[in-house]
Amino acid sequence: MTDIIQYIQSNIEYAPILIFSLLLLAGFIIPIPEDGMLFISGTLAAKNPHFLLELFLAVYLGAYFSDLICYSLGRFLGPKILHMKFFARMVRQNQIDKIHDYYQRYGMLTLILGRFIPFGVRNGLFLTADLGKMNAAKFAVADLLACTISTVTFFTLYYQFGSTMINYIKEFNIVVFIFGIGIFGYLYLRKSRTGS
Repeated sequence: MTDIIQYIQSNIEYAPILIFSLLLLAGFIIPIPEDGMLFISGTLAAKNPHFLLELFLAVYLGAYFSDLICYSLGRFLGPKILHMKFFARMVRQNQIDKIHDYYQRYGMLTLILGRFIPFGVRNGLFLTADLGKMNAAKFAVADLLACTISTVTFFTLYYQFGSTMINYIKEFNIVVFIFGIGIFGYLYLRKSRTGS
């Protein structure tokens, strides 16, 4: 990945298509960090303002279409995904049930908060959205909003503040992750107590 980043940085004219392409690959569950692509595009745009629009569109559209690919993968593979060795480590039936419950209760908020949670949570949300009974049109609209919020926020921060923002973003993502786990844990405990 380091070689790819160096290549992108030294060949700015190819950066938008490379960033877009790498993000599309991430939709197929290939470990290419969206956060890294946001950082690269934002800092490159700060150093090369004449590529600002191209870099932003590349990372924004790449992230959005990557999400749609991941959702479609879950839709195409369906429940078989639970029995595939590669995906079985990421997705379990109880997780799908929880995600379905979150989509039912909180709708778009699940995707919006989920986009800010690192450590592969994003792809898990997108991959299981169809299994969690979220229809394609609703997912596309909800994710468009969520992607717009997160991409504009992070791209702008990286564009304005560059590498000094990395530690703050990591800490923010960890806080959101812990907060999300806490909320989901609280809701789970509350539901299990009222159900028994």
